Amino acid sequence: MDLRLRGLRRPRRIIAAVAAVVVLAGAGTWTAVASDDAPPVHHADQVMAVNGVRLDTSYFTSGDSGRRPAVLLGHGFGGTKDDVREQAEDLAADGYAVLTWSARGFGRSTGKIGLNDPKGEVADVSRLIDWLAKQPQVQLDKAGDPRVGLAGASYGGAISLLAAGHDTRVDAIAPAITYWNLADALFPDGVFKKLWTGVFFNTGGGCARFEPALCAMYERVAESGTPDAAARALLEERSPSAVGDRIKVPTLLLQGQTDSLFTLAQSDAAEKAIRANGAPVDVDWIAGGHDGGDLEASRVQARVTSWFDRYLKDDKGADTGPAFRITRTGGVDSTDGAALLRGASDDTYPGLTAGDRSIALTGREQSFANPPGASPPAVSALPGLGGGGLSQLSSLGVGVSLDFPGQFAAFTSAPLTTDLRVTGSPTATLHVKSTSEDAVLFGKVYDVGPDGRQQVLPSQLVAPVRVEGAKAGKDVTLTLPAIDHEVDKGHRLRLVLASTDLGYASPAAAATYTVSLKGDLAVPTAAAVSTAAAPLPSWVWWLPLAGAGLALALLVTGRRRTATPAPDPELAEVPLQITDLSKKYAGGDRYSVRDLSFRVEKGQVLGLLGPNGAGKTTTLRMLMGLIRPDGGEIRVFGHAIRPGAPVLSRVGAFVEGAGFLPHLSGRQNLELYWQATGRPAEDAHLDEALEIAGLGDALARAVRTYSQGMRQRLAIAQAMLGLPDLLILDEPTNGLDPPQIREMREVMIRYAAAGRTVIVSSHLLAEVEQTCTHLVVMDRGRLVQAGPVGVIVGSGDTLLVGTATPVEEPLAEKVAALPGVASAVPTDDGLLVRLDADGSAQHLVAELVRLDVPVQSVGPHRRLEDAFLTLIGGSA
Repeated sequence: MDLRLRGLRRPRRIIAAVAAVVVLAGAGTWTAVASDDAPPVHHADQVMAVNGVRLDTSYFTSGDSGRRPAVLLGHGFGGTKDDVREQAEDLAADGYAVLTWSARGFGRSTGKIGLNDPKGEVADVSRLIDWLAKQPQVQLDKAGDPRVGLAGASYGGAISLLAAGHDTRVDAIAPAITYWNLADALFPDGVFKKLWTGVFFNTGGGCARFEPALCAMYERVAESGTPDAAARALLEERSPSAVGDRIKVPTLLLQGQTDSLFTLAQSDAAEKAIRANGAPVDVDWIAGGHDGGDLEASRVQARVTSWFDRYLKDDKGADTGPAFRITRTGGVDSTDGAALLRGASDDTYPGLTAGDRSIALTGREQSFANPPGASPPAVSALPGLGGGGLSQLSSLGVGVSLDFPGQFAAFTSAPLTTDLRVTGSPTATLHVKSTSEDAVLFGKVYDVGPDGRQQVLPSQLVAPVRVEGAKAGKDVTLTLPAIDHEVDKGHRLRLVLASTDLGYASPAAAATYTVSLKGDLAVPTAAAVSTAAAPLPSWVWWLPLAGAGLALALLVTGRRRTATPAPDPELAEVPLQITDLSKKYAGGDRYSVRDLSFRVEKGQVLGLLGPNGAGKTTTLRMLMGLIRPDGGEIRVFGHAIRPGAPVLSRVGAFVEGAGFLPHLSGRQNLELYWQATGRPAEDAHLDEALEIAGLGDALARAVRTYSQGMRQRLAIAQAMLGLPDLLILDEPTNGLDPPQIREMREVMIRYAAAGRTVIVSSHLLAEVEQTCTHLVVMDRGRLVQAGPVGVIVGSGDTLLVGTATPVEEPLAEKVAALPGVASAVPTDDGLLVRLDADGSAQHLVAELVRLDVPVQSVGPHRRLEDAFLTLIGGSA
């Protein structure tokens, strides 16, 4: 249930469909993508009529025409099939036939959101498996039964589990950060997880976008603050736990440690049920989750691929990893301040209670208040509102939680005499009494420093509990959140029972709770889980190799220098001219860049635009001398670019971010970097670069205190050292918020104002429109258009046709086929139509009326985004 907040297109008109899967005529398009070391991947976009709705799908294959296993990839909640395209392409290149789809109610798929309803979304997957069984590329176990696996994160992970329980043709699954029992996830121990549920329903586009029964359930529970039996039953029937006894396929469970939505207890319940069925199950606790942190995408994807290699391809030699693995955080990387991750593992899954150790707690009986309206609430995670930052801080030993005086009880241990690794769910037994009939408590265990003030809530997790019949007093065993956390010697453990929490609904009526201890805190240690030895710093390995490589490069370029083309005096004042530039993919005849030509003048801020795979990064790498072109040439101030070319000293580049020493100040980092170049200190023009970057007094502070925006500006300042005449910036605004993006825009404009030149590659079209003076638009390695921003945006050959209702793809294709029309791309507001030389607005309007297009307005477009879509024909 990936709850990234993304814009949802307005629902299209539903086309009547038969029960079986039908590919709608004209909806399929074939394209191919390739990487430097993999075979071309072909993909077909198809709109399928399935069980009365339309599903937008993509099908990926590569290699020869032989049969291979298939994989279905589901997306996260609020997303679409496009979110898993990269993984689909990688799996296809590895020899799988991969089908992705946008689930009901998302993207261009129609229907109501059913939260993986067995009669809706789960039945849709079975129809997709039917379709795969008919494809000539797909391996069959028998007629109508393809060899198929499912994978996906969150919402897509749940559909993987559910499909395995409902359709016996599924052969292996790899669900990630998902739920086993959705009722337990959203109503833990009878307490309503109000913030996550609210974010969830709003991310889906509002209550009305859901099936009526789900909408009514949400409104009922949100108003009362208390889940009822009918609400639980509705969610449980859509949960994998409902078919847990029927999931009998090899299962790789990947669950997040920083996840207040779907906790580690969800994967623990799944592991127990599936293993009881006799199926192989491995469990992997990753560093990230719905609250943020590192999702370890590359490692996770590699493990999923190995899992499918073993259980779909029957590759007995495939390394599927240990039965249990945890990613542990240990310190920070001295180069960039990022958390260092290490793996720990065991050859069996220990569960959540292995190796319990008793920790004595002290504290008298305590009374505290549930305030009227349950306000102010305590703060742990901030679901959907920045919880990722809190979780990351807690993993690095920084306390960020808040409990209000008079609203909690606390019980504390003596200082620990040895280090303690907590792995699993601690438990404690308490006696609870309330002035009200029921009590709602939130339990959490803090790691308290030696000074008693600094306390850390591991992973920002709390455990809610509803105590019914509390007025008479009641003993309660509290199971606290599952965590993996190292408590240092000399630290204490503190058990806190709070009356409120921001993420949950508490009783609105004022009450007084009285709590006392009934025993020690039981802490699981999972002693058999061993942590891998810390690797040597990466520079120990790459520095000698890099030195040898540099020496070899100098030797080679020195020998070839006599063959370098002579400078062109007519281009001595031209920052960049690219002529007929071409670069083939390794080992093939396909081009990543082909016959590319454009010129950049002094004082320009040039935006390099294009969809993924357009060849932008390859072009920039050739421009910086990192790779050689196969044809054509690049000249910077008249000098041909080759690896090690002296003219590259006039080029500054920011491509993948800079590594800084977090304990040094910003100024010290830049001075150290410039010293490493071996050039005179006065040539750095440090003060000028810093003035342009606009960091002010922050330069004297340690980089570890910098925000992401400040780090980004420091990296740009590093690229500007020496005031290079040509500055190249690849996605300089990645990870920045709107104010930081605005500041970065001003930095680029100030830099070019002195007659220097900036080339920026970015996906933020609105920012490019405000920042750049000129544009180069690429698609599939070729130049589409180049010129001033105003000319491209305001060109009269592109019209925005406003329509009363959204335009369906088949109708848009009819418009695109009209005489005088070069392309037609649907938008939320109608159509973007680009006319060719023979086209006219008057003729277009007449044809639109003839085709029954509900035209409301016709006019020239005014946004770069519109121009970009029309130029590349919607391939972005």
